[in-house]
Amino acid sequence: MQVRDIAIRAGSAAILAPVAIGGLWLGGWAFMSLMGAAALLLSWEWAKMTAPGASKWMAAAVATGVVVPGLTVYFADISLALVLLGFGAIVAFLIAEAVRRSPIDAAYGVFYIGWPLVLLVWLRLSSDGGSWMILLFAVTWASDVFAYLVGSLVKGPKLWPRFSPNKTWSGFIGGLVGGTAMAVLLVVTQGGGFLAFPGVSIWLAVVTGLAGALATMAGDLWESALKRRYGVKDSGDLIPGHGGLLDRVDGLMFAVVVVAAIKLAVDQGLTV
Repeated sequence: MQVRDIAIRAGSAAILAPVAIGGLWLGGWAFMSLMGAAALLLSWEWAKMTAPGASKWMAAAVATGVVVPGLTVYFADISLALVLLGFGAIVAFLIAEAVRRSPIDAAYGVFYIGWPLVLLVWLRLSSDGGSWMILLFAVTWASDVFAYLVGSLVKGPKLWPRFSPNKTWSGFIGGLVGGTAMAVLLVVTQGGGFLAFPGVSIWLAVVTGLAGALATMAGDLWESALKRRYGVKDSGDLIPGHGGLLDRVDGLMFAVVVVAAIKLAVDQGLTV
C-alpha cells in the first residue's frame, strides 16, 4: 500500500465528500444540480471510453437519454421516467448507428447511467429520503474504504484476477464488514439525531448494509470488466487517485438499486 496513493485519495475525498453530502442533504435544486452535473460527466466518460472518435455524438445521445428521465422523476413520477428511459435508449441506439459507432454500447450507456439516476432521485424524494441517501452513500464509501485498506494490508488470494487483478478476498470481506457496520451504526445512533429511519430494526440495518456492500463491490467488479473490454485503465482522469467519476460511483450505481428496493419494502410495511 502506497502512502502517497492513500494521501491523494484522502485529499480527493475531503474535497468531494462535503459537496456530495451538502447536495444530498439540501435536496431541491441543489440536489438536482448535483445529479445533472454527474449525469453529464458520466455520459462524457462513457462516450470517450466506448466511442473514441465520435465522443461528442455519443455523449449527447447518452446524456439526453439520461437527464430527461431524471428530471421527469423530479417533476412527474417514476413510471413515466422509466418509459422515457426506454425511449432514450432507442434514440441513443439510432444516433450511434448513424455515426457508425456501436448502438448497443450507446443504448446500454443510457440504462447503465440512467437507471441509477432515476432511483437516486426517487429515493431522495421519498419520505425521510435525505436520511436514506446519507445511509446509501455512507455504506458505499465504507465498503470502498474498508475493501481498499484491508485488501492492501492483508492481501491474500485474488478475488477475480481476470478482470481486476488488484482485488482480494480479504478486501471483499473487509468491504462487507465495513458497509454492514456503517449501516448499523447510522440506524442505531440515528446519525446523532440528525437522521431518521422509522420502521428500520437493527436486523434490517444489517441486511441493508450487507446487501448494499455486496452491490457496491459487484458494481466495482462490473466496471472493471467493462474497462477491460474497452481497453482502458480508468474511465477518465477527473479525480486524482480515483480516475474518472465513473470509477468513483460504479459501486453506488449498483448499491442504489438494493437500497431503493429495501426503502420501498419499508414504505410498504416490511418488518424484520
